Amino acid sequence: MNNSTGSSLSPAEGMQAVDLTKLNLMQLTQFKNGLDSDIQFYQESLQNLKLAQSKFQDSSDCMSQMKEREGHEVLVPLTGSMYVPGVIKETEKVLVDVGTGYYVEKDINGAKDYFNRKVKFVTQNMERVQAIGSEKAKIRDLVMDIMQEKLQAQFAGMSAANKS
Repeated sequence: MNNSTGSSLSPAEGMQAVDLTKLNLMQLTQFKNGLDSDIQFYQESLQNLKLAQSKFQDSSDCMSQMKEREGHEVLVPLTGSMYVPGVIKETEKVLVDVGTGYYVEKDINGAKDYFNRKVKFVTQNMERVQAIGSEKAKIRDLVMDIMQEKLQAQFAGMSAANKS
């Protein structure tokens, strides 16, 4: 795997560079529309990652308050929309949802460590998604500049043809 730190605007291994100035307006428009879709996808992904990051951070913060919550009443979810009252009896251990219906019992420090690692992991992914989206936006801006130049050249050619 290539771990270069260069810009993703340079062609990756196995990919062929395309001279955008050689494409016609219709091809440029299609390419720009594809980039717009990609950018929207990355923006939505970034929003989803921010939501996940926030949930993991909230869970980590909650672990700091567990000891003082012993004996407090809480609502325990039975389904997504049904709850029953409960009382916190055990504040030294929690069940952590680790995904796909699996739960792991952890002590407070272990759970906090787990959530902090998840926050770090999601933050790293957010940075990657942001970088890719940024590169796609740069390419889209470049395509739009080329489209504008081609349109101006067409109008200048039409204008010159009308004067003759």
